[in-house]
Amino acid sequence: MKIGIIREGKTPPDSRVPLTPEHCVYVENHYPVNLVVQPSSIRCYSNEEYRKQAIELSDDFSDCDILMGVKEVPADDLIPAKTYFFFSHTIKEQAYNRNLLQAVLAKKIRLIDYEVLTNERGMRLIAFGQFAGMVGAHNALWTYGRRSGKFALGRMNDCHDYAEARRIYKTLTLPPVKIVLTGTGRVGGGAAAVLEDMGIQRVAPEAFLRGTFEKAVFTQLDCDNYAARKDGKAFEMTDFFKNPSLYKSVFQPFYQKSDILINGIFWDNQAPAFFTKEEMKSPDFRLRVIADVTCDIAPVASIPSTLRPCTIAEPVFGYDPQTEKETAPFQANAVDMMTIDNLPNELPRDASKAFGQQFIEHILAELFKEKSSILERATVAENGALGEHFTYLKAYAEKANLEAN
Repeated sequence: MKIGIIREGKTPPDSRVPLTPEHCVYVENHYPVNLVVQPSSIRCYSNEEYRKQAIELSDDFSDCDILMGVKEVPADDLIPAKTYFFFSHTIKEQAYNRNLLQAVLAKKIRLIDYEVLTNERGMRLIAFGQFAGMVGAHNALWTYGRRSGKFALGRMNDCHDYAEARRIYKTLTLPPVKIVLTGTGRVGGGAAAVLEDMGIQRVAPEAFLRGTFEKAVFTQLDCDNYAARKDGKAFEMTDFFKNPSLYKSVFQPFYQKSDILINGIFWDNQAPAFFTKEEMKSPDFRLRVIADVTCDIAPVASIPSTLRPCTIAEPVFGYDPQTEKETAPFQANAVDMMTIDNLPNELPRDASKAFGQQFIEHILAELFKEKSSILERATVAENGALGEHFTYLKAYAEKANLEAN
């Protein structure tokens, strides 16, 4: 089998890799696989680092069975009839990627989306989520520091790795800021780890709402802390996942008591948003910084002020609740929105090492099976048709065709 590591083509560019040079060596030594890496000037691991490990560098992928990237591949760059692995950001019917799914179908590409590589229980097997949460938490505090002027914190992408960031945290003195973190999965876990490394005290949700604190604190919420049945029945997690439209938000006490929101919870399109634009206009809406790690773009979003994704170069925009418009960041009348959609790229080497290891441990062997339920569940499209688990995208894909024509 021949696997190609493609150059990232999305703008702004992403420097992460699905397999590091060391991963490539391990794969070639332990599996019947040859690897070829497309040269890139932006990759966090240089061409020379791959070359030193005797990994082939080439732009010719004509004989590759599988092509692996990280972010969406530009539609014009897709090679017909190949198998691709990448994050497509199409499975929630994201309007900005309709043309990508259209091209995948037209070119009869087999698209396997990392985001839906799961085990039999539906648990994800491979993700960058931990690092998205880590960088998201760091950037939330960076944004608050810039906004308040009460402390200075450098950017995560200026650190060589997370070990350097942790050394910086030991010198950090924070004001008594209150932070609410949503989500208990990989994203939430990564964010919580950074907050604790910063010396921020974790408190239970009830204590967070009742207490007055003289130092920085955070609380971590799961779905049952922010959502409740509309009919008053008891919250049940399995029911919430199955019937999210039957629930309403009860997040109000937290936005009344928090300075910063770090949103790291998976959101279903039918689930309630945390709050509305009208609620953001209220005098008791205290949040001044929102780090939306999930970055679902409004109006189909858990955060109505996530108007667009930010970039690592320009990580924050302001949202004026009264006009419901974007404004410059760090304004007194605005909420600062940190909505970078490729956060792990601020820790690209650490993130790439962890991601590649997950791929080797959980996915690589599946490539050699005659039939893999793991790969089948993640196949968004194949041979010009939607995969078995993605037929719900039919109208979305057809709308893309209509718009393209």
